[in-house]
Amino acid sequence: MLSIASSELIQIFRNRLVLVTSLIVPVAVSVFFVRQHDTFAAIGSLGYIAGIVLFTVAAFGLYATAVTTLASRRQNLFLKRLRSTAAGDREILTGLLLPATGLAVVQVTAILTALAVVADGPDNVLLLVVAVLATLAMMIGLALATAGLTNSPEHAQVTTLPVTLGVVVVASWVGISGTEQLTLLKRLLPGGAATELTMNAWNGGVAVTDSLLLLGPTLGWVAVAVLLATRLFRWEPRR
Repeated sequence: MLSIASSELIQIFRNRLVLVTSLIVPVAVSVFFVRQHDTFAAIGSLGYIAGIVLFTVAAFGLYATAVTTLASRRQNLFLKRLRSTAAGDREILTGLLLPATGLAVVQVTAILTALAVVADGPDNVLLLVVAVLATLAMMIGLALATAGLTNSPEHAQVTTLPVTLGVVVVASWVGISGTEQLTLLKRLLPGGAATELTMNAWNGGVAVTDSLLLLGPTLGWVAVAVLLATRLFRWEPRR
């Protein structure tokens, strides 16, 4: 697994398209939000900025990169060759996705730390960690499902758009308007409950037990994504 992961990490830094998608775009957008935190905090809150940063990195840096990686490795038959080795399916997928996941964790940690330095820090760090891990798990699940519908790395630029833009839009909607109105809809949409959980962790003012209930919809999306992935994912090129 580690040998697969180290090889994949090298490939990420060699592929300009993936490098831009996984590193440059999410970092640039996140730095902009952090630098303009006073302006955006007035629109929503610091928790809103934390939520947008989290989903920008998770959508562009992790989800889109994971889909592109899996589609590329399937197209060049690398997935098929790996299955002929002693590595099991879970080890193969973990090795392929570990670099993108690790980079996403580093980016989120660094950017949210910078936000805490230039503004008020999170009210509950542990709750924020839970929100981040749940969000990344959801995006990995959605990536596996989307990869099953993606024929090539080029096709990934199309198939990833609905989820990439969708979760960022939902995060912005929830972050700016809150969940006082259309509560159920906002929480059930992918990213809605996770954004609210992130805001609660950063802003405070909500009981931890009430916030943890927001894990339900997010973990529900993880379960749905995994179920779709088991049905849609292919190890050989799609025809």
